[in-house]
Amino acid sequence: MTSSLARTTLAACSLLAALSLSTTARAAAPSDDAMLKLASTSGCMTCHHVDPGAKGPEGLPPIGPAWRDVAAKYKGDKTAAANLTQVVLKGSNPYDSHWKGKASGLAMPPNAVAIKPAEVKQLVGWILNLQSK
Repeated sequence: MTSSLARTTLAACSLLAALSLSTTARAAAPSDDAMLKLASTSGCMTCHHVDPGAKGPEGLPPIGPAWRDVAAKYKGDKTAAANLTQVVLKGSNPYDSHWKGKASGLAMPPNAVAIKPAEVKQLVGWILNLQSK
């Protein structure tokens, strides 16, 4: 009887631990609302949109690429998060634009004064996990 009770207790504890870890992992993932708020307060939404197809001033392409396009372009690239984090913080080279014809801006300016590195990492991770619509 004791070993049966011990097994039941162990199984219950294992289930509770698994549920706890699952809830903690979900809680740690940033919400869309939180990321959009961070992007707005940091100035990102001045140049970028989440979804492709939005037009900038006078019907021109937006200044920066849509984030769903960014996610699609870098899907499977294991270096994308680190590289894009540096681009956001330090800016990009206007002579090396790979969004020609899709965005009207030539380069991303450095944003280290507007957003903290840890927040950039979180935002870039969220962007790279966006799904195409």
